[in-house]
Amino acid sequence: MGRTRFMEDKLVSVIVPIYNVEKYLPKCLKSIIEQTYQNIEIILVDDGSTDSSRTIIDDYAYMDSRIKVIHQENGGLSNARNNGMDIATGEYFTFVDSDDYLENDYIDFMYRLLEKSNFQAKMALCSLNNVYLATGSTKSCGNDTYATLSGKEAIQMMCYHNLVDTCAYAKLTHRSLYRNVRFPEGKLFEDIATTYLLFAQCDIVECGFFPKYNYVLRDDSITTSKFNERKLDLLDMTDEMATYVGRKYPDLKEAVLRRQVYARFSTLNQMLNVSTPEDLKSREEILKYLRENRASIFSDPMVPKRDKIGYYMLSGGFKIYKLAWGCYLKLMKRK
Repeated sequence: MGRTRFMEDKLVSVIVPIYNVEKYLPKCLKSIIEQTYQNIEIILVDDGSTDSSRTIIDDYAYMDSRIKVIHQENGGLSNARNNGMDIATGEYFTFVDSDDYLENDYIDFMYRLLEKSNFQAKMALCSLNNVYLATGSTKSCGNDTYATLSGKEAIQMMCYHNLVDTCAYAKLTHRSLYRNVRFPEGKLFEDIATTYLLFAQCDIVECGFFPKYNYVLRDDSITTSKFNERKLDLLDMTDEMATYVGRKYPDLKEAVLRRQVYARFSTLNQMLNVSTPEDLKSREEILKYLRENRASIFSDPMVPKRDKIGYYMLSGGFKIYKLAWGCYLKLMKRK
């Protein structure tokens, strides 16, 4: 059932950047329109789509007066999100990627978390449900618990991949937190450059680790596509985060190092078959960084086991690591 206190509910702006996702867009938009939380505006930013996404957007806007549409030349994901925020009038923002879809109580669930704090919390979050298109399988990233965290605790858990994620979506955020925070335009992995800045402004963050956001993993997404030099943005974004957090919270030094190591492993896994001199040099720098920080990672009891497994795989040399990672990917595809 929907909420009965519509007039008391604060307006939520749902911001959706869109680029050539005609296969996924209707399901995404339907899941937003059918939210049990009724007081929303839906901002659809068409980032220069060349498929039928533009027509789909306009058709939905004709049917639902809550929808606002921006048609713009391609400026990238960060630019689309920033432009969406510029016209948003809601007291709270939430972002949705246009190939994902929501549980029908996604907004209501997080809004109730904010209510629980009497709106002292400026951010609420939920967990992702990973949807693997190749196999049709799903996996919840949550553990079905609640928690009230400080902003510092949220950053720490984010660095260790402990229930809290870096993603811009799956969060309901008071607009004031974005007053001095913009998504970095022209960069990939923009979430890692912004989420910690939002947490750092929060006295408390209300968390419900229940899978309310369906994150669709497809072969042609940014995170799963083949390596190109722009993917090194992840290292730059992560190192900037580490510098900021290290200065503000010196006792989180181990946590941010773990995140930096994770970023290197993540990038290395996409560079296994690179061949240009520039890419080979970048890969060697990553391997050097990992070797230099091995002892620190193994001495930190909060580091996830998968990081240490990665180091065990790497201990036999790069060729052994490459072979082991290939076997792991084959096993994952069978699931």
